[in-house]
Amino acid sequence: MPASREDAVRLLGRGMAWNGRRRRGSLRQVSLFLLCVCVWQSGAESLRYSLAEEMERDSFVGNIAQDLGLAPSQLAARKARVVSEGNQQLFRLNPSTGVLTAKESLDREEICPQSETCTLLFKVLIDNPLQLIRGEVEILDVNDNSPVFPEKEIILEIPETTSPGSRFPLESARDKDVGSNGLQNYSLESNSHFSLALNTMNDGVKYAELVLDRQLDREETPKLNLLLTATDGGSPPKSGAAQIRIVVLDINDNTPMFSREIYEVRLAENSPAGQLVVRVAATDPDEGSNGKVQYAFTKSSEGSRELFDLNPDTGEIRVAGILDFEEMKKHEMMVRATDGGGLSVHCKVQVEVVDVNDNAPEIQLTSHTASLPEDAPPHTLVALFSVRDRDAGDNGRIECTIDGDLPFTLSPTFDNYYELRTNAALDRETMADYNISIRATDWGPRRLSSRESLWVQVTDVNDNAPAFSQELYSMWVTENNSPMVRIGSVQASDADAGSNARVQYALVREEGQEQAAVSVSSESGDVYVVRSLDYERVRALEVWVSAADGGSPALSARALVRVLVRDENDNAPVVLHPGAESGAGAGELVPRWAPAGYLVAKVVAVDADAGQNAWLSYELAKATEPGLFRLGLHSGELRTARAVAERDAPRHRLVVLVRDRGQPPRSASATLAIALLHDFSDAHVRLSQDAPPAEPDDTLTLYLIACLACVSALCLATGLVALLMKLRRDRQRQAEPLPTFPTAVAESDAGSLPRSLVYDVCLATGTLSSDFHFLGPLLPCFPAEMPPGVAPHRSSVCSQEVSRVAEGVDCAAQGGAPLSEDRGPRPAEVVCAASSRVDLNISSDQNPWLTHQ
Repeated sequence: MPASREDAVRLLGRGMAWNGRRRRGSLRQVSLFLLCVCVWQSGAESLRYSLAEEMERDSFVGNIAQDLGLAPSQLAARKARVVSEGNQQLFRLNPSTGVLTAKESLDREEICPQSETCTLLFKVLIDNPLQLIRGEVEILDVNDNSPVFPEKEIILEIPETTSPGSRFPLESARDKDVGSNGLQNYSLESNSHFSLALNTMNDGVKYAELVLDRQLDREETPKLNLLLTATDGGSPPKSGAAQIRIVVLDINDNTPMFSREIYEVRLAENSPAGQLVVRVAATDPDEGSNGKVQYAFTKSSEGSRELFDLNPDTGEIRVAGILDFEEMKKHEMMVRATDGGGLSVHCKVQVEVVDVNDNAPEIQLTSHTASLPEDAPPHTLVALFSVRDRDAGDNGRIECTIDGDLPFTLSPTFDNYYELRTNAALDRETMADYNISIRATDWGPRRLSSRESLWVQVTDVNDNAPAFSQELYSMWVTENNSPMVRIGSVQASDADAGSNARVQYALVREEGQEQAAVSVSSESGDVYVVRSLDYERVRALEVWVSAADGGSPALSARALVRVLVRDENDNAPVVLHPGAESGAGAGELVPRWAPAGYLVAKVVAVDADAGQNAWLSYELAKATEPGLFRLGLHSGELRTARAVAERDAPRHRLVVLVRDRGQPPRSASATLAIALLHDFSDAHVRLSQDAPPAEPDDTLTLYLIACLACVSALCLATGLVALLMKLRRDRQRQAEPLPTFPTAVAESDAGSLPRSLVYDVCLATGTLSSDFHFLGPLLPCFPAEMPPGVAPHRSSVCSQEVSRVAEGVDCAAQGGAPLSEDRGPRPAEVVCAASSRVDLNISSDQNPWLTHQ
C-alpha cells in the first residue's frame, strides 16, 4: 500500500479508537469501508487490514470471503483456515461467514515493543485446490500510556564555579506508545538559572539536557528544585513529571575528563556473565577528594541497565545478564564520572551485539496429506511447511533437505515456505509407507539443524495381475473314477493388498464349447473331475484356468491344467483270428507229412487297454492231443510240437486262452479245428461231420459271444477291403506274366506267412461232401516223387485249369496254413473261382492287428 494510504489508515484507525468509546456502531462501519478500500487497492497479492489496539475480544478485522470474491459456503467447503506467524494464533476465521476476528484484546506495546509499526502477518490456506494467500493486520497505536521517568527525583550536584552554558543530560522518560502518541516534548518549570534543551539519540529517542544560563552562587542559592515534565503527542496528550533537586557545590576548579567521548564495543551475544565489556577512564588533576573520580550510569536504553554492571571505582563495565541479538542488537549507555568535589563529565558507551548461531531452525507444518494412492502422478503435493531462524546473516540462512533416498523432493515457494512433492511413481508392493524426515540446517559456522518427521502411507491400487506358480499343471486320475474326486490344485498369488489381492479361480470356456469334465474351486483352486473318465476314450484333458482378483477393473491370468488318465485293466482281450464268424471253430488243414515246428495258424488278439494291461500271453487251454501242438507264449503262433504221425487222429479241436497282465488279469478264448490230410485233393473231407463233439463250456461260449459282438463290424470291414484288394490283384495278374518264386523263402520274424505265399481255399458249405477243386492255382507245383525235406530246391511253377464241377456251390474263404521254407513239399492250394473268395495274407506288415502285444 502506498505511504499516503498507510497514513490515512493510521489516522482513521486512531480516529476510530478515539471515537470507539462513544460510538461503536459507526466505528465498525468506517472500519468495514476502510478494509474494502484497502483490499480493492491491494489487488490479489495480499490482504491488508488494520485494527486499533485494546479492542474487545472477537473484534471485527475484515471479511475475507468478500475480499477474495468467494461465497462463505466456498470457504467452508474448501476448509479455509488462518495461520498466524509464530507460535501464538491471534486471529480466528469463521468459515461460515468468512469474517476474520481477533481472538483476544491486543496490546500493541506487548506484541511489538520498540517498533514504530506493528504488523501481524498471517496466511489464509484454502484446499481443493490448495491456495495460499498472504495477509497482514496493522495494529494501530492508541495513546494508552503516559510518559514515565525511571526515577521520580533527579539529584544534580553542580559546583558553583560551573560556567554558564554547561549542559547536564537528564534521564529520559519512557513512553510505550509510538509515533505521535509517543514522547514528544519536555518542559521545565520556570526559573532564573536553568533552561531545557531537547536532543535526539541515534535511535530516535528524545532526551533533555539541563542548560545553565546564569552563574550559580552557593551563598545565594544553595539548592534548587525544578519540575521536569514529559508530554506525548496523543489526543488528549498525556504527561509524566520528575522532580529535579539541584545541589550547588563548593569550589572545585577541575572537572574530570574522559579519554574519549564515545566508546564503541562489539560483543558476542553468547558472552558469559562477568566478561569485561570496556573500561571507561576519566582523570581529574585535583587532589584529594576532588580528584577521586566515581563512575555511574546516568542514562541507558531500555533493558540495558540490567544487562551490564559498572564498577564505580574502576570504570569497568562487565556483562551482568544474558545478551540476545534477536531481542536487541545495540545498547547505548551514558556514563558519568564525578570527582570528590562534585564535578562531573559524561561519555557515551555503544555496545553492538554480534550475532552467534545459537538458534536452531524451526519447522512449522501447515498442511499434510497422510496417505497417497500408489498411482499418484509425480509432483503430487504431500505437505506444505514453513521454516525460520531467529539468527541473522548466514546464521539465519536455512537449507532444507530430506534424509535418505526417497521418491520425494522439496521445492521453495515464497517467503520461507516449502512444498513436499513426489518426484517419482510410487509402488506399494515395494514400499507400503514412508517415514519422511525433513531436516532444516542453517549456514552458521557451527551448523544447527532441526528435524520434522512425516508419515505417509501408500494406499493400494489394483496394478498387479494374479500370477500362477506354474504355467502348466499336470495332474493324474485313474479311469473309472468316482465323480467329484479331487486330483490337485492350482495356486495363484497377487502382490496387491485387500480386495485387490483376493483371487478367485474359474474355468475358461470358449463359446460353444461343451461342458468340461473338470471343475475348479473358485476360492481354494482345488481341481475336481466331475464325472467318470474312460482311458480308452479320453487319455488326456487340457483346460485353461483363470485367476481373477477382486480389483476394479479386475485383472486376471491363465494357466493350463493337463489331466492325464491312468489306465485300468477294464477291458478283456479280443481275439481277431480265428474269428467268431467261422462257427464252432476255425478250420485249419495240416498235411500228414508236416514236420515238427510246422506253422499251423497264428492266433491274433488285441486289448484296448495300454501298457502292462495290454501285454498278452497265449496258452492252450484244451487240446484233443496235447502233445501234438504247441502255442507261442507271446507270438500266438500254433506249431506242431513233433512230426505228424499216421496214428494221429485226423480231427483235432484246440481251445486257445488269451490272457493280459493286468491286476486282476482278464482273458478270452478261441477254438481252432484242425484236419490232418494226406492230400488236399481228397474230395471226401468232412470237417463238420467228423469233427469231435464239442464239450459244453459255458465260459468259453460267453467269451465267444462277446468277441463276436465286438469284432463283427471289424470283420465285415476287413472282408470288404480284402475283396477290393483281390479284385485289383486279379486285374494285375491278367496283365503281368507268371512270377518266378525264389528258391528259398525266409521265415517271418513275427511268425506270419511270407508276402509271396498266398493261399485260396474253397470249401462248399451246406454239405458234408465238399471236394477240393484245383480251379486255377498260381502257386508252385512240386513233383510227387520229391521226398520231404527238399523244399529249398523247389523252382518250378505249375498252372492248371480245372473246371468247376459242382454248380451252385458256395465257396467260403478259409484261412490256409502258411508253408515254411523248410517243411517239404505241399500240394498246391485251391484257388476259389467264386466271387466271394477271400485272399488271406496274414502278414505283420499288412495287418497291424498281428503286431506283437
